[in-house]
Amino acid sequence: MPARLRRSLSLSALATALSLSAMGVHAQAQPQPPAGEAKASEAKARLIERLLTVWHPEDVAIVMVQRPAADALQQARIALQGRVTPEKRDATIKDMATDVQKYIDEATPVVRDSAKRSLATSVVPMLQQNFSEEELKQLIVLMESPVKKKFESLLPQMERALGEKVAKESRAVIDPKLQALTQAVGLKLRGATVAP
Repeated sequence: MPARLRRSLSLSALATALSLSAMGVHAQAQPQPPAGEAKASEAKARLIERLLTVWHPEDVAIVMVQRPAADALQQARIALQGRVTPEKRDATIKDMATDVQKYIDEATPVVRDSAKRSLATSVVPMLQQNFSEEELKQLIVLMESPVKKKFESLLPQMERALGEKVAKESRAVIDPKLQALTQAVGLKLRGATVAP
């Protein structure tokens, strides 16, 4: 083997050895968290896990996938109003509701599973960085509060009661406006779809 090649190989081997040695020293020099910090991190992780079980942040994703279906049904109801008999409108909406429910039944589990998988890389780091253990404990107490649960259980009834009251009081004014809007939109849609 020529001397020049041997020298080149030995320099290369030396450089590689030094690199590996430096990497080993660097790996050994990495500071290990004190035992107390490791336990604190574990305790914080357990608190975050508990918070996620009482909070259910994946529900936001579920609402995101379900809202367009509910909106589509509402838009169909508006589009049919004044164009068909109430009986035909109700039958059509009922038929569409079957399709909407099928979509919800198929899409919800997919989104729920995706959201649960994504929590570890999206929400959990934010909770770790922005909340102390004490703050996480306070959040859990708040989320588990019987008063909060009682309030949330009454929300649908309160919203329905308010909605029914507003609808009853404003129907005489709103229905003609809604019909006028439906007709105006329908005319514009027909005008846009008719070839010139």
